[in-house]
Amino acid sequence: MKTPRYSVIVPVYNRRDEITELAESLLGQTEHSFELVVVEDGSTEPCGDIIEDMCRRGLDAKYFFKSNEGRSIARNYGMERASGSYFVFFDSDCVIPPDYFRTLSNVLDTAPVDCYGGPDAAHESFSDTQKAINYAMTSFLTTGGIRGGKVRLDKFVPRTFNMGFSRAVYERVGGFREMFSEDIDMSTRIRHAGCGIGLIREVPVWHRRRVDLRRFFRQVYVFGMSRITLRLLYPDSLKAVHVLPALFVLGCIALILLSVFVSWWFIVPPVAYFIAVFFGALFATRSLRVAFIAVPAAAVQLGGYGIGFIRAWFTKILLRRGRDEQQEIMMRKGK
Repeated sequence: MKTPRYSVIVPVYNRRDEITELAESLLGQTEHSFELVVVEDGSTEPCGDIIEDMCRRGLDAKYFFKSNEGRSIARNYGMERASGSYFVFFDSDCVIPPDYFRTLSNVLDTAPVDCYGGPDAAHESFSDTQKAINYAMTSFLTTGGIRGGKVRLDKFVPRTFNMGFSRAVYERVGGFREMFSEDIDMSTRIRHAGCGIGLIREVPVWHRRRVDLRRFFRQVYVFGMSRITLRLLYPDSLKAVHVLPALFVLGCIALILLSVFVSWWFIVPPVAYFIAVFFGALFATRSLRVAFIAVPAAAVQLGGYGIGFIRAWFTKILLRRGRDEQQEIMMRKGK
Protein backbone atom coordinates (compact mmCIF):
# COMPACT_ATOMS: atom_id res chain seq x y z
CA MET A 1 0.00 0.00 0.00
CA LYS A 2 1.23 3.47 -0.88
CA THR A 3 2.51 5.53 2.06
CA PRO A 4 0.02 8.33 2.77
CA ARG A 5 1.11 11.93 2.47
CA TYR A 6 -0.87 13.00 5.54
CA SER A 7 -1.52 11.37 8.88
CA VAL A 8 -4.69 12.76 10.47
CA ILE A 9 -4.29 12.41 14.24
CA VAL A 10 -7.35 12.65 16.47
CA PRO A 11 -7.38 12.05 20.25
CA VAL A 12 -10.73 10.79 21.55
CA TYR A 13 -12.32 10.47 24.96
CA ASN A 14 -15.94 9.20 25.09
CA ARG A 15 -16.92 10.89 21.81
CA ARG A 16 -18.50 8.08 19.79
CA ASP A 17 -21.03 10.29 18.01
CA GLU A 18 -18.44 12.91 17.17
CA ILE A 19 -15.85 10.47 15.82
CA THR A 20 -18.53 8.85 13.66
CA GLU A 21 -19.37 12.16 12.00
CA LEU A 22 -15.70 13.11 11.64
CA ALA A 23 -14.83 9.75 10.06
CA GLU A 24 -17.82 9.98 7.71
CA SER A 25 -16.60 13.37 6.51
CA LEU A 26 -13.11 11.95 5.92
CA LEU A 27 -14.58 9.02 4.00
CA GLY A 28 -16.27 11.56 1.72
CA GLN A 29 -13.08 13.44 0.80
CA THR A 30 -12.37 14.06 -2.89
CA GLU A 31 -8.68 13.25 -2.30
CA HIS A 32 -7.62 10.30 -0.15
CA SER A 33 -3.90 10.93 0.31
CA PHE A 34 -4.18 10.44 4.08
CA GLU A 35 -4.56 7.94 6.88
CA LEU A 36 -6.66 8.48 10.00
CA VAL A 37 -4.94 7.75 13.33
CA VAL A 38 -7.43 7.62 16.21
CA VAL A 39 -5.99 7.48 19.73
CA GLU A 40 -8.57 6.48 22.34
CA ASP A 41 -7.39 8.11 25.56
CA GLY A 42 -8.78 5.66 28.12
CA SER A 43 -12.45 6.09 27.16
CA THR A 44 -15.15 4.18 29.03
CA GLU A 45 -17.13 4.22 25.77
CA PRO A 46 -14.54 3.22 23.16
CA CYS A 47 -15.07 3.72 19.43
CA GLY A 48 -12.92 0.92 18.02
CA ASP A 49 -15.94 -0.74 16.38
CA ILE A 50 -16.76 2.51 14.57
CA ILE A 51 -13.25 2.79 13.14
CA GLU A 52 -13.31 -0.89 12.17
CA ASP A 53 -16.55 -0.31 10.25
CA MET A 54 -15.07 2.74 8.50
CA CYS A 55 -12.08 0.63 7.44
CA ARG A 56 -14.41 -1.91 5.88
CA ARG A 57 -16.00 0.94 3.95
CA GLY A 58 -12.64 2.00 2.54
CA LEU A 59 -11.16 4.48 5.03
CA ASP A 60 -7.42 4.05 5.66
CA ALA A 61 -7.42 4.18 9.46
CA LYS A 62 -5.50 3.03 12.53
CA TYR A 63 -6.98 2.73 16.00
CA PHE A 64 -5.10 2.66 19.29
CA PHE A 65 -6.39 2.41 22.85
CA LYS A 66 -4.26 3.69 25.73
CA SER A 67 -4.68 4.75 29.36
CA ASN A 68 -6.06 8.21 30.06
CA GLU A 69 -3.19 10.73 30.16
CA GLY A 70 -4.55 13.76 28.28
CA ARG A 71 -4.87 15.02 24.71
CA SER A 72 -1.26 16.08 24.20
CA ILE A 73 0.18 12.71 25.16
CA ALA A 74 -2.46 11.05 22.97
CA ARG A 75 -1.43 13.19 19.98
CA ASN A 76 2.24 12.35 20.56
CA TYR A 77 1.31 8.67 20.80
CA GLY A 78 -0.38 8.97 17.42
CA MET A 79 2.56 10.75 15.78
CA GLU A 80 4.92 8.02 16.97
CA ARG A 81 2.79 5.47 15.11
CA ALA A 82 1.87 7.53 12.04
CA SER A 83 3.15 6.84 8.52
CA GLY A 84 2.67 10.18 6.77
CA SER A 85 5.24 12.87 6.07
CA TYR A 86 2.83 15.57 7.25
CA PHE A 87 0.76 15.45 10.44
CA VAL A 88 -2.73 17.00 10.48
CA PHE A 89 -4.70 17.53 13.69
CA PHE A 90 -8.45 17.84 14.14
CA ASP A 91 -10.59 17.86 17.26
CA SER A 92 -13.11 15.03 17.43
CA ASP A 93 -15.98 17.54 17.24
CA CYS A 94 -14.94 18.74 13.78
CA VAL A 95 -16.53 17.90 10.43
CA ILE A 96 -14.25 18.23 7.40
CA PRO A 97 -15.47 19.75 4.10
CA PRO A 98 -15.12 17.29 1.18
CA ASP A 99 -12.43 19.24 -0.71
CA TYR A 100 -10.22 19.85 2.35
CA PHE A 101 -7.28 17.60 1.39
CA ARG A 102 -7.40 18.35 -2.31
CA THR A 103 -7.25 22.06 -1.51
CA LEU A 104 -4.54 21.55 1.11
CA SER A 105 -2.36 19.62 -1.35
CA ASN A 106 -2.78 22.30 -4.02
CA VAL A 107 -1.76 25.04 -1.58
CA LEU A 108 1.22 23.14 -0.12
CA ASP A 109 2.43 22.13 -3.59
CA THR A 110 2.35 25.76 -4.66
CA ALA A 111 3.65 27.39 -1.47
CA PRO A 112 5.15 24.82 0.94
CA VAL A 113 5.07 25.70 4.63
CA ASP A 114 6.46 23.92 7.69
CA CYS A 115 3.32 24.41 9.77
CA TYR A 116 -0.15 25.66 8.92
CA GLY A 117 -3.48 26.36 10.53
CA GLY A 118 -6.93 26.98 9.16
CA PRO A 119 -10.11 28.66 10.44
CA ASP A 120 -13.25 27.04 11.76
CA ALA A 121 -16.92 27.81 11.18
CA ALA A 122 -20.40 26.63 12.10
CA HIS A 123 -22.22 24.36 9.66
CA GLU A 124 -25.85 25.20 8.90
CA SER A 125 -26.89 21.88 10.48
CA PHE A 126 -25.45 22.82 13.90
CA SER A 127 -27.76 23.74 16.77
CA ASP A 128 -28.67 27.36 17.49
CA THR A 129 -26.59 27.27 20.69
CA GLN A 130 -23.55 26.01 18.77
CA LYS A 131 -24.02 28.77 16.17
CA ALA A 132 -24.30 31.37 18.93
CA ILE A 133 -21.14 30.05 20.62
CA ASN A 134 -19.38 30.10 17.25
CA TYR A 135 -20.35 33.76 16.84
CA ALA A 136 -19.06 34.55 20.32
CA MET A 137 -15.76 32.84 19.48
CA THR A 138 -15.29 34.59 16.13
CA SER A 139 -16.74 38.08 16.45
CA PHE A 140 -14.47 41.13 16.78
CA LEU A 141 -16.88 42.25 19.52
CA THR A 142 -15.61 39.41 21.71
CA THR A 143 -11.92 39.46 20.71
CA GLY A 144 -12.60 36.50 18.40
CA GLY A 145 -9.29 36.84 16.56
CA ILE A 146 -8.04 34.01 14.34
CA ARG A 147 -11.21 31.98 14.41
CA GLY A 148 -12.93 34.80 12.60
CA GLY A 149 -10.19 34.88 9.98
CA LYS A 150 -9.02 38.35 11.05
CA VAL A 151 -5.39 38.02 12.06
CA ARG A 152 -1.94 39.41 11.37
CA LEU A 153 -0.06 36.66 9.59
CA ASP A 154 3.16 37.33 11.50
CA LYS A 155 1.24 36.75 14.76
CA PHE A 156 -0.87 33.81 13.58
CA VAL A 157 -1.03 30.85 15.98
CA PRO A 158 -2.47 27.57 14.61
CA ARG A 159 -4.84 25.68 16.91
CA THR A 160 -5.29 21.92 17.05
CA PHE A 161 -8.89 21.96 15.84
CA ASN A 162 -7.34 22.58 12.40
CA MET A 163 -3.56 22.42 12.33
CA GLY A 164 -0.73 20.58 10.62
CA PHE A 165 3.04 20.39 10.48
CA SER A 166 5.65 18.28 8.73
CA ARG A 167 7.35 15.24 10.20
CA ALA A 168 10.60 17.23 9.94
CA VAL A 169 9.14 19.84 12.32
CA TYR A 170 8.16 17.11 14.77
CA GLU A 171 11.66 15.63 14.66
CA ARG A 172 13.17 19.07 15.23
CA VAL A 173 10.82 20.52 17.87
CA GLY A 174 9.34 17.43 19.54
CA GLY A 175 5.75 16.73 20.46
CA PHE A 176 3.04 18.55 22.38
CA ARG A 177 3.45 19.26 26.08
CA GLU A 178 0.62 18.24 28.42
CA MET A 179 -0.44 21.70 29.56
CA PHE A 180 -3.06 24.39 29.12
CA SER A 181 -3.14 25.76 25.53
CA GLU A 182 -0.71 23.16 24.31
CA ASP A 183 -1.33 24.19 20.70
CA ILE A 184 -0.25 27.79 21.37
CA ASP A 185 2.84 26.46 23.16
CA MET A 186 3.59 24.14 20.22
CA SER A 187 3.15 26.92 17.66
CA THR A 188 5.42 29.21 19.68
CA ARG A 189 8.13 26.55 19.86
CA ILE A 190 7.83 25.95 16.12
CA ARG A 191 8.23 29.66 15.40
CA HIS A 192 11.19 29.95 17.81
CA ALA A 193 12.85 27.05 15.99
CA GLY A 194 12.87 29.15 12.82
CA CYS A 195 10.16 27.19 11.01
CA GLY A 196 7.61 28.88 8.79
CA ILE A 197 3.96 29.10 9.89
CA GLY A 198 1.12 29.97 7.54
CA LEU A 199 -2.62 30.56 7.67
CA ILE A 200 -4.47 28.68 4.94
CA ARG A 201 -7.91 30.27 4.80
CA GLU A 202 -9.02 27.91 2.02
CA VAL A 203 -9.15 24.88 4.36
CA PRO A 204 -11.73 25.62 7.08
CA VAL A 205 -13.38 22.96 9.23
CA TRP A 206 -16.88 22.90 10.65
CA HIS A 207 -16.45 22.96 14.41
CA ARG A 208 -19.29 21.92 16.72
CA ARG A 209 -17.73 23.42 19.87
CA ARG A 210 -19.50 22.98 23.20
CA VAL A 211 -23.16 22.02 23.13
CA ASP A 212 -24.24 24.16 26.09
CA LEU A 213 -23.17 27.34 27.87
CA ARG A 214 -22.10 25.56 31.06
CA ARG A 215 -19.45 23.51 29.22
CA PHE A 216 -18.53 26.56 27.18
CA PHE A 217 -17.85 28.48 30.39
CA ARG A 218 -15.48 25.80 31.64
CA GLN A 219 -13.65 25.80 28.32
CA VAL A 220 -13.06 29.55 28.19
CA TYR A 221 -12.26 29.64 31.91
CA VAL A 222 -9.37 27.25 31.20
CA PHE A 223 -8.37 29.44 28.22
CA GLY A 224 -8.09 32.39 30.58
CA MET A 225 -5.96 30.44 33.05
CA SER A 226 -3.75 29.16 30.25
CA ARG A 227 -2.91 32.66 29.10
CA ILE A 228 -1.09 33.25 32.39
CA THR A 229 0.68 29.88 32.04
CA LEU A 230 1.90 30.99 28.62
CA ARG A 231 2.98 34.32 30.10
CA LEU A 232 5.19 32.45 32.57
CA LEU A 233 6.74 30.39 29.78
CA TYR A 234 6.99 33.19 27.21
CA PRO A 235 7.08 36.62 28.92
CA ASP A 236 6.59 38.50 25.63
CA SER A 237 3.47 36.53 24.68
CA LEU A 238 0.97 38.51 26.77
CA LYS A 239 -0.65 41.25 24.68
CA ALA A 240 -3.23 43.92 25.47
CA VAL A 241 -6.00 41.94 23.76
CA HIS A 242 -5.48 39.06 26.21
CA VAL A 243 -6.20 41.36 29.16
CA LEU A 244 -9.47 42.75 27.73
CA PRO A 245 -11.77 39.99 29.10
CA ALA A 246 -10.40 40.56 32.62
CA LEU A 247 -10.99 44.30 32.24
CA PHE A 248 -14.49 43.51 30.98
CA VAL A 249 -15.25 41.51 34.14
CA LEU A 250 -13.86 44.15 36.49
CA GLY A 251 -15.52 46.94 34.53
CA CYS A 252 -18.94 45.27 34.59
CA ILE A 253 -18.71 44.70 38.35
CA ALA A 254 -17.75 48.34 38.90
CA LEU A 255 -20.52 49.68 36.64
CA ILE A 256 -23.18 47.49 38.25
CA LEU A 257 -22.17 48.68 41.73
CA LEU A 258 -22.14 52.30 40.56
CA SER A 259 -25.57 51.87 38.98
CA VAL A 260 -26.93 50.58 42.30
CA PHE A 261 -25.30 53.09 44.64
CA VAL A 262 -24.72 56.18 42.47
CA SER A 263 -26.83 56.40 39.31
CA TRP A 264 -28.60 53.94 37.03
CA TRP A 265 -26.88 55.62 34.06
CA PHE A 266 -23.78 53.59 34.81
CA ILE A 267 -25.58 50.47 33.56
CA VAL A 268 -25.91 51.96 30.06
CA PRO A 269 -22.44 50.97 28.70
CA PRO A 270 -22.77 47.19 29.32
CA VAL A 271 -26.38 47.23 28.09
CA ALA A 272 -25.29 49.06 24.93
CA TYR A 273 -22.51 46.53 24.43
CA PHE A 274 -24.86 43.54 24.59
CA ILE A 275 -27.30 45.27 22.25
CA ALA A 276 -24.41 45.59 19.79
CA VAL A 277 -23.66 41.87 20.22
CA PHE A 278 -27.31 41.04 19.54
CA PHE A 279 -27.49 43.02 16.31
CA GLY A 280 -24.04 41.84 15.24
CA ALA A 281 -25.13 38.22 15.64
CA LEU A 282 -28.44 38.94 13.91
CA PHE A 283 -26.60 40.44 10.94
CA ALA A 284 -24.08 37.59 10.81
CA THR A 285 -26.48 34.65 11.23
CA ARG A 286 -29.83 36.02 10.01
CA SER A 287 -31.45 34.23 12.94
CA LEU A 288 -33.34 35.97 15.74
CA ARG A 289 -33.01 32.96 18.03
CA VAL A 290 -29.24 32.67 17.48
CA ALA A 291 -28.89 36.41 18.11
CA PHE A 292 -30.69 36.11 21.45
CA ILE A 293 -28.49 33.17 22.52
CA ALA A 294 -25.38 35.02 21.36
CA VAL A 295 -25.86 37.60 24.13
CA PRO A 296 -25.35 35.16 27.06
CA ALA A 297 -22.76 33.30 24.95
CA ALA A 298 -20.73 36.51 24.63
CA ALA A 299 -21.09 37.12 28.38
CA VAL A 300 -19.81 33.59 29.05
CA GLN A 301 -16.99 33.99 26.53
CA LEU A 302 -15.65 37.19 28.09
CA GLY A 303 -16.69 36.47 31.68
CA GLY A 304 -15.34 32.91 31.82
CA TYR A 305 -12.05 33.85 30.19
CA GLY A 306 -11.71 36.96 32.34
CA ILE A 307 -12.40 35.12 35.61
CA GLY A 308 -9.90 32.37 34.73
CA PHE A 309 -7.32 35.00 33.79
CA ILE A 310 -7.81 36.96 37.03
CA ARG A 311 -7.63 33.86 39.22
CA ALA A 312 -4.48 32.58 37.52
CA TRP A 313 -2.84 36.02 37.63
CA PHE A 314 -3.59 36.29 41.35
CA THR A 315 -2.30 32.83 42.29
CA LYS A 316 0.53 32.32 39.81
CA ILE A 317 1.95 35.83 39.51
CA LEU A 318 0.80 38.00 42.42
CA LEU A 319 1.26 35.21 45.00
CA ARG A 320 4.27 33.91 43.00
CA ARG A 321 3.17 30.30 43.05
CA GLY A 322 4.08 29.78 39.41
CA ARG A 323 2.82 26.91 37.28
CA ASP A 324 1.12 23.91 38.85
CA GLU A 325 1.91 21.35 36.17
CA GLN A 326 0.13 18.54 38.02
CA GLN A 327 -3.04 20.62 38.21
CA GLU A 328 -2.89 21.26 34.47
CA ILE A 329 -2.49 17.57 33.73
CA MET A 330 -5.35 16.56 36.06
CA MET A 331 -7.71 19.18 34.60
CA ARG A 332 -7.03 17.88 31.09
CA LYS A 333 -7.51 14.19 31.80
CA GLY A 334 -10.77 12.67 30.71
CA LYS A 335 -11.48 15.36 28.12
